[in-house]
Amino acid sequence: MKIGAHALSNGLFVAPMAGITDRPFRRLARRFGAALAVSEMVSSRPELRESRKTRLRLDHAGEPGPISVQIAGSNPQMLAEAARFNVAGGAEIIDINMGCPAKKVCNVQAGSALLENEALVARILEAVVAAVDVPVTLKIRTGPAPERRNALRVARIAESAGIQALAIHGRTRACAFAGQAEYDTIAEVKAVVRIPVIANGDIDSPEDARRVLEATGADGVMIGRAAQGKPWFFREVAHYLATGERLPPPPAREIGAVLAEHLEGLYSLYGTEQGARVARKHIGWTVRALPGGEALRASVNGLHAAREQWAAVNDYFERLAA
Repeated sequence: MKIGAHALSNGLFVAPMAGITDRPFRRLARRFGAALAVSEMVSSRPELRESRKTRLRLDHAGEPGPISVQIAGSNPQMLAEAARFNVAGGAEIIDINMGCPAKKVCNVQAGSALLENEALVARILEAVVAAVDVPVTLKIRTGPAPERRNALRVARIAESAGIQALAIHGRTRACAFAGQAEYDTIAEVKAVVRIPVIANGDIDSPEDARRVLEATGADGVMIGRAAQGKPWFFREVAHYLATGERLPPPPAREIGAVLAEHLEGLYSLYGTEQGARVARKHIGWTVRALPGGEALRASVNGLHAAREQWAAVNDYFERLAA
């Protein structure tokens, strides 16, 4: 697949997830086979550009290219300026968020709330595409609500505006993350547009990835929650799509080494105090299905020092591997 001049190694994408897909997560996902890892969304509001949260979200040190930055907002001129700002900072692809269903995002008419106003969607896409000389991509849902699915019209608007790839989550804004994703709408979009289409939603296994690709005809899949605590999921999906065979689960020693690398990345990015807090959820996701994992999760949630947290995790995996 190509996005602009960028030739991707496969069709596996990391879904941008606020508070999760930071630099350490993205680097691991890329190393395990994801072709592109879009950043956590950053606001287009200029007064927030120098905030610590934004600076951390835009830290791509040591990541392989292409660097894709997702921007969010509802003002076409502000989004265009945000695109220029991020390209100047090293972004090689700009992604526009019209898929987030979170209330605090939709309440300011951003994210998936924009799907209610197709005329505004067109103005935003045209403004951002005209503002930068790098590819612009778009993430959407299938519409505002099940009875008002408009992904097909939005996709045509996007293609006409110059958007170079389109990711679609198979739920509406009203559905949030409830129920099951539907793929018929994604298939309808893929059938009528010429730009790459990436299917997203409920891809929890390598078999799901193949099923969704076959059902939609999509060019790739975007994976989010299934990779939480297991960035090697991308390796498993890539292998299955290539061979039709499942890889065995990674041994405890490899899982421990990956988690240790993840923790060190979090401590480096956020500092040891905040890094230890952020790490708790990643530790919990990693060990939830392992023997004694719940006891470890409860234990590390009571630890505040990074060195104690790291030692507890290391000791747990040494015992598990033995």
